[in-house]
Amino acid sequence: MLDRPAANTFNTNAADKAVLVSLDFGESDPAENLEELRRLAASDQLTISAVVNGKRLKPDPATFAGSGKVDEIAAALEQTGASLVIFNHDLSPAQQRNLEQRVEHRVIDRTSLILDIFAQRAKSHEGKLQVELAQLEHLATRLVRGWSHLERQKGGIGLRGPGETQLETDRRLLGKRVKLLKEKLAKFQAQRALQRRSRQRGQVMSVSIVGYTNAGKSTLFNNLTRAHTYVADQLFATLDATTRKLFIQDYGPLVLSDTVGFIRDLPHSLVAAFRATLEETVQADLLLHVADAGSPARAEQIDEVNKVLKEIGADTVPQILVLNKVDLIDLSAGGAGYRRDEYGRIEQIRLSAKTGEGLEFIRLALAEAIGERALHGREDRPHARP
Repeated sequence: MLDRPAANTFNTNAADKAVLVSLDFGESDPAENLEELRRLAASDQLTISAVVNGKRLKPDPATFAGSGKVDEIAAALEQTGASLVIFNHDLSPAQQRNLEQRVEHRVIDRTSLILDIFAQRAKSHEGKLQVELAQLEHLATRLVRGWSHLERQKGGIGLRGPGETQLETDRRLLGKRVKLLKEKLAKFQAQRALQRRSRQRGQVMSVSIVGYTNAGKSTLFNNLTRAHTYVADQLFATLDATTRKLFIQDYGPLVLSDTVGFIRDLPHSLVAAFRATLEETVQADLLLHVADAGSPARAEQIDEVNKVLKEIGADTVPQILVLNKVDLIDLSAGGAGYRRDEYGRIEQIRLSAKTGEGLEFIRLALAEAIGERALHGREDRPHARP
């Protein structure tokens, strides 16, 4: 667990109760958005005591939700004994401060919730550094008293200049910590670049598994490589990228990487912090884009993943769409199988990573990709995104 500033984040346990707030601005499916917020809260070990929802044309500048809805939130807190309010939206620092003054309880937004989940799930040293960097950069916009704990890492006494306020001291200490984290992460980035150059010299193909969180990426990775990556039916079950060598019979080895899952409105601070890790995706020869075949929001989730891939510069990497969890859907919609594009290349695979049904089609697609790469060379990327 990270050493997070107590005055700016919250610690969770099974006894925590939260009131969820999800407003409909007519932009997407409100029911699906609320369900995703419920799952995020559950992933953060929170007990949902009440849900406040409604429709608005646009956010209220002062409180985001409007005075009437704020009164409803306050009533829900009083009736249920909850101690936390979670908005399924991003709040400005002023809106968050105004809301906390009105309801007299802790208020956080969607980004803060996701950051807290990431802080609990990161296991590797690099993953913890990345999450801490994302937290500090996000919380810098909400900086108030409460960062003096950082003085313990720098000696404390004698740091403050003449006439310097506590807030100025906090900002300077925060800036130093952010700089230190970026320097440490740059070293990890250099190490990975060296490993990639080594693989490229050896002509080893690189494949990354990407997809929406909880689509089954880690289950697919484990079944292909016999690895033991943590798997659970929860959002962001694993954060740390894992890489294994996979041998394709008659074609040789390739390097397969399991990456962090994406989600709607993934905080920009997280994308920036994890950019170094996601370079494995940018530098890959092929992406296996895993999607939940039975999700009612499948099309939107695929779009969200492609949006993040574009943001990190991986939108030009060829990809194969892998529709997972076919064991959970109506078989009339089609079981395991694959589809080729007009050029004869596999562009879509239907499978169940859990049962193993259809895994042979992944190996077939990878074998064909290795053969095509050997024929055309790495720089010729003939695949088109499905």
